[in-house]
Amino acid sequence: MTANNAPADTAIAGARSPAPGPAGRPYAARAAAADAATGSSLANCPVAARLLRLMDAKRTNLCVAADVTTKADLLRIAETVGPHICVLKTHIDIVEDFDRDLVDRLAELADRHDFLIFEDRKFADIGNTVHLQYTKGPFQIARWAHITNAHAVPGDGILRGLAQAGEPLGRGLLVLAEMSSAGTLAAGAYSAAAVEMARRHRPFVFGFIAMKRYDPPASDPDEDWVYMTPGVGIPAAVAGDALGQQYRSPRDVVLGSGCDVIIVGRAVYAGAADNAEVAARAAEFRRLGWEAYLERTGQA
Repeated sequence: MTANNAPADTAIAGARSPAPGPAGRPYAARAAAADAATGSSLANCPVAARLLRLMDAKRTNLCVAADVTTKADLLRIAETVGPHICVLKTHIDIVEDFDRDLVDRLAELADRHDFLIFEDRKFADIGNTVHLQYTKGPFQIARWAHITNAHAVPGDGILRGLAQAGEPLGRGLLVLAEMSSAGTLAAGAYSAAAVEMARRHRPFVFGFIAMKRYDPPASDPDEDWVYMTPGVGIPAAVAGDALGQQYRSPRDVVLGSGCDVIIVGRAVYAGAADNAEVAARAAEFRRLGWEAYLERTGQA
């Protein structure tokens, strides 16, 4: 596996016609392929089909990461950004006043505003344990989260354990191939091994958390995955934090690196004066991400 790691400025400057392969295809065409029973590497993948279809319909590739610690704040952000997003990303285990009503209300908001819920659980244990973590305990993630994710460290058993619970419910999984923090060990040979592992567990695994799109194998030049990329901000306005987070622009991520969904967190809501400002920030990220997608696919 090799990465599409051309310098961002070079890739952006040359973007005048659709990018090669799946990266250059409109979301609607990729959704149709995911809906089909065969003929695509995303075939028979209901989560990928639904996500790509709603991205096309809503004209958004924005995921907001609502990393807040109260039920009221999480619901407020979900309600405010809902019209602008394709995915809401949660860390449900940091919500201090979690209850079942919270996830029921999140599900109602997801239906009303047409977005998917991604619980950023980052599972990292043996298959039996993650199966229990996914389905039991106070959170029962498989019941309400359309998408979750997992590290590749434990080997194939982790994906089998999660698939046993999630696949019958129509859920989907992203494998963590890379991370956006400084000094991450999820890179190079590790990322290559994570991609190989993911290939063995389609269609439940439909994509990656990654910083760039990977070149497909020679045996399957049209191989398609959904790429979701964290650490997105407006670098001129949002510096990295003291804990190693690094930020890139929507244009760099979508056009320069060929990724599909930009994950934006604190840049949307931190320090906002009111809900109107949160909505305005979300709308601006939505615009920037969508314009980069249109340029990448030759629709600009």
